[in-house]
Amino acid sequence: NPSNGEILAMVNYPEFHLNDPFTLTEEVNVPAEKKQDLLNQMWRNQCISDTYEPGSTFKMITAIAGLETGVITPTEKINDIGVYKKAHEPACWIWNSYGMSHGWLNVTEAITHSCNYFFYEVGYRATIDNIAKYAKYYGLGEKTNVELPMEEKGIVATRDKAKERGDEWQIGETLSAAIGQSYNSYTPIQMAKYISMLANGGEPIDVTIVKSINDVNGNQVSKEDITKFVNAKLGLTKEKKENLNIKKENIDAILKGMKGVTSEEGGTAYSTFANFNIELGGKTGSAQTDVQGKINGWFVGFAPYEEPEIAVVVLVENAGSGSYTAEVARDILQEYFGMNMEKVEEDLTAMPSTEIQN
Repeated sequence: NPSNGEILAMVNYPEFHLNDPFTLTEEVNVPAEKKQDLLNQMWRNQCISDTYEPGSTFKMITAIAGLETGVITPTEKINDIGVYKKAHEPACWIWNSYGMSHGWLNVTEAITHSCNYFFYEVGYRATIDNIAKYAKYYGLGEKTNVELPMEEKGIVATRDKAKERGDEWQIGETLSAAIGQSYNSYTPIQMAKYISMLANGGEPIDVTIVKSINDVNGNQVSKEDITKFVNAKLGLTKEKKENLNIKKENIDAILKGMKGVTSEEGGTAYSTFANFNIELGGKTGSAQTDVQGKINGWFVGFAPYEEPEIAVVVLVENAGSGSYTAEVARDILQEYFGMNMEKVEEDLTAMPSTEIQN
């Protein structure tokens, strides 16, 4: 829930049979010494315990860094000429795929079309320090402090990473970080917090799975007491953050771009949501991994566009493209908004009856 951080659902797949976990694995006659490793893998909550490069779903952070520092404006256009000539001369994805460029784009259009070239330039102007600053503000690279064990912190790409390897931070690393690669690595739950904060206008939220707790006498336990208990149990600490008060016009320009992703021809998830009857904002992401040829797919989004009720983050390992992952998010949204329900006609002429069985 973007307004208060309450988790509505958290799911890992593939599933397993609780009574006999190995019945749903591809392995037959699992050796005893391997069973525990398989169980640890099955029971691992990847939503909070595994981190992944965010790919293009990170571009809204780079956009905010550029807009809030004033190195770009919501209306300024940058000309994508295909190959970015600074540093190691990376190319936009559309150049690599089709030998084309996006041409002149403002920030809204760049998000809709996921233009790498645009965000290379914005990242270059904004610097890695400001990109990291806004990434952390949106909860990336930090535990959400959800009331569950084994949550991972993730990593924000910063100059310190270069120092750790005994080197200087390079411009090319900024360009890579600006499009969600480099050292950037986050949990799905962190991504859900980030998208929720975008959807609610940039207001900080606390992620939680606890709606309320009653004591043995039926009295509701205060949120403060619950937090104190959970923090002590899990060893959590919460740093007080300054509200950066992101300008509304900057957030609006970004959210408009996310709406274009799902509603405009050329938007990277348009084919999935073209006939969707609720306006929403979204962003696809295709993130390279350390494994050659393996690309993870992301979709992040929120709906309805005007008054968001739900933020959705889907990660599919080795999906190849975020556009495929968007189909999973579509199905989740359809279910949430009751689009899959059949109309049930009540028979008002039926007589009430009571049946007793011995």
